[in-house]
Amino acid sequence: MNRPQPSEYPVWAETYIKHVDGDVLQILESQATEFSDFINDLVEKADYAYAPGKWTIKQLIGHIIDTERILTYRLTCFARGEKTALPGFEEDDYVANAHFSDRSLISFSEEFSLLRRSNMFLFKSLQEEELNQMGNASNRDISVRALLFVLAGHIMHHTQIIKERYLDSSAI
Repeated sequence: MNRPQPSEYPVWAETYIKHVDGDVLQILESQATEFSDFINDLVEKADYAYAPGKWTIKQLIGHIIDTERILTYRLTCFARGEKTALPGFEEDDYVANAHFSDRSLISFSEEFSLLRRSNMFLFKSLQEEELNQMGNASNRDISVRALLFVLAGHIMHHTQIIKERYLDSSAI
């Protein structure tokens, strides 16, 4: 699959797309296991936040799962030709209104793996004309192809943040 062109996505998406190098479908598929395993290794730090007002590991993983659902919904809508603009979402409000602290980190690991594995059936079924479809969310146009790259890069981005800010250098 070709890399999305800058005309296919808003500026914010580059934060995630820049992390993706290689076959995006293979990366997305491998993340179902690799990221889940990574989450399992964080159990001892599940309730840790690296600074006051920052999310805990559980909240960060919950955010990742919420984002997976929301971006996959957008991707599905646009691939199916939806022309209605979709709303944005305020990630801090989503985290504040979830009960992520009530769950085990292992449950998040299982949920992410199942969610991504399920989503892969959709992702692999997309044909070129669907990948090229554009839609509008948060008052910004984005292609289905770009959303796939954002999904993969979102995991990479947050894995890097966890390693840099939540784990000490000896734990990496």
